[in-house]
Amino acid sequence: MLKDITLGQYYQEDSVIHRLDPRVKLVGTVLFMISLFLFNNLIGYGLAALFLFSAIKMSKVPFKFMVRGMRAIFLLLLITVFYNLFLTKGDILWQWGFLKLTKQGIEVAVYMMIRLTLLIIGSSLMTLTTTPNQLTDGIESLLSPLKIFKVPVHEVAMMMSIALRFIPILMEETDKIMKAQIARGAQFESKNLFKKVKALVPLLVPLIISAFRRANDLALAMEARCYRGGEGRTKMKPLKYRGRDAVAYVVMIMYLVALIAVGIFTEGSLLKILGLVA
Repeated sequence: MLKDITLGQYYQEDSVIHRLDPRVKLVGTVLFMISLFLFNNLIGYGLAALFLFSAIKMSKVPFKFMVRGMRAIFLLLLITVFYNLFLTKGDILWQWGFLKLTKQGIEVAVYMMIRLTLLIIGSSLMTLTTTPNQLTDGIESLLSPLKIFKVPVHEVAMMMSIALRFIPILMEETDKIMKAQIARGAQFESKNLFKKVKALVPLLVPLIISAFRRANDLALAMEARCYRGGEGRTKMKPLKYRGRDAVAYVVMIMYLVALIAVGIFTEGSLLKILGLVA
């Protein structure tokens, strides 16, 4: 399951999305996340899904590879859906003890599942099509106005980029440690919850030590190369907007306008659309 985590990985490909300025992709990802909370109807989610799948198609990243990242958070998604499905107050359709299945619960659960799925896939698309160096430069450029308030923008951007890049590295390290522990008799697949938690202790300790060791090695490597961030640092490949970036911004604006129109002109009730209620 650990190898299914795609967040923080980069998928090498020559596509329009890969060639976009990282600032465009960062702004687009943030706007896409915000847009998922601007409406509450199937038409809006359908439009958001169409926009996202079009971007995935243009990125040339295999859709199976993109969806594979959903397996790692399937349990979290299941818990979220269960909570909204049976613990939302409203018109009761079925009840057993404190568990209540309501019309409003069905609607909220389905909306939440769609929203989380689109949000995670959209976030993965950005990291899969943007290198860590590009992410650092893009974040630093977008946060540059904060320099007026003496915020160390370059250092913040570097930390965010390194943290994101360390996700797949630590997942790979975790997989190696798990295999080594299994060879020594550890039972990570035990159905007993207490045994599973107990088995995590010999996994977490070496993982934390490995994370600190990697962080120390990275710091030493940066110092050995006389790395200094912040003021006066030049870039080998400075960011520069091109025509395709302007087109991408226009497409994003059109997408947001379409979503706002959907929110204004549709009532957005899932149950009404499905014909469950009048």
